[in-house]
Amino acid sequence: MNFDVTIIGGGVVGSAIAYFLSSQTEKNMQIAVIEKDPSYQEGSTARSAGGIRQQFSTRENIQISKFAVEFLRSISSHLSVDGDPVDVNFEEKGYLFLARDSNIPILYNNHSIQKSEGVPVALLDQDDLARAYPWMNTSDLAGGSLGLEGEGWLDAYGLNQAFRKKAIAQGVSYLKDEAYNLETTGSKVTAVLLKEAGRIETSFVINAAGVQAATVAEWAGIDLAVRPKKRFVYSFSCRTEIERCPLTIDPSGVYFRPEGQQFITGCSPEASNDPDCLDFDVDYNWFEEHIWPILAHRVPAFEAIKMENAWAGHYAYNLLDQNAVLGPHSEIQNFFFANGFSGHGLQQAPAVGRAISELILNGSYQTINLERFSYQRMLDNKPVSEINVV
Repeated sequence: MNFDVTIIGGGVVGSAIAYFLSSQTEKNMQIAVIEKDPSYQEGSTARSAGGIRQQFSTRENIQISKFAVEFLRSISSHLSVDGDPVDVNFEEKGYLFLARDSNIPILYNNHSIQKSEGVPVALLDQDDLARAYPWMNTSDLAGGSLGLEGEGWLDAYGLNQAFRKKAIAQGVSYLKDEAYNLETTGSKVTAVLLKEAGRIETSFVINAAGVQAATVAEWAGIDLAVRPKKRFVYSFSCRTEIERCPLTIDPSGVYFRPEGQQFITGCSPEASNDPDCLDFDVDYNWFEEHIWPILAHRVPAFEAIKMENAWAGHYAYNLLDQNAVLGPHSEIQNFFFANGFSGHGLQQAPAVGRAISELILNGSYQTINLERFSYQRMLDNKPVSEINVV
């Protein structure tokens, strides 16, 4: 088999790249997506909490999210097949970052950057929080930052499937197979080796392998500091009605948001307690001992809750700066990275799909310049710092 572009990984990032590449029908490119789990039930996308926000401190990340919001609001015009409408249940209910006194300088600095990029965001003081959210304990808070629109959550699996179906309708070949190596000649990758189909000759290889990104890079002799990190999501019910609840991030890092008639919650662990991991075992003690006490402190009604469900997923975690690694390798220039999103892959997929397609088709970024996220910064040890409130 021979393809112009071979994408390793059919999750939401890989499928978004396939969609944008195949949208350029005049190029008449032969595109393959290699995906060993077509059900996507064990991939990072399906197990994602499905959030999207614009409240970043890096301009490029803000611009990436702004494009995603525009894309989602008109998703049927992009991804409809045979006129069928596409609905990924995008709920624009906002992100609310809570801050103590020590967090306020970061909050205000981020706010200034966000406003300069046209993000509809509001700063709230303690009194504002108490009035807007009477169910919240604000006694130890100094303020917060609330996204007024263009932030919320969506059906992650649905978005992945919509990209996939549209890409297939546009001629992309999805191969249920597993890549196990690459062939290289000089400074180029010449073929992808598959367990079932054998050898695929290709002009471009795109690494969209999620938590397996470092393994794929290693086949090309590249050291990529992206590792699989396990994250837990817990679902719980509360007898008391909590009105107008955005996705709320406590200063501790614990988040919660509505999910139908229930809520979901989670929290990233400290780096010292965050080993590389690919299993799906759930730590229920993490909820009981760490998360629940924080929930009950912030929302007194959450003192009496019932855990309904829990699951584990994985971040493709960039050890350098937790930002994406995008674009061609500096020496193997037909090997492209779309890796290391560290939990932001879902919301960044539309813009990254467009960006990688621009590099393949035009040789440079045409809309958002994402050179800051190149692999070269990994070699130079020059992190792109995203300053979080928590």
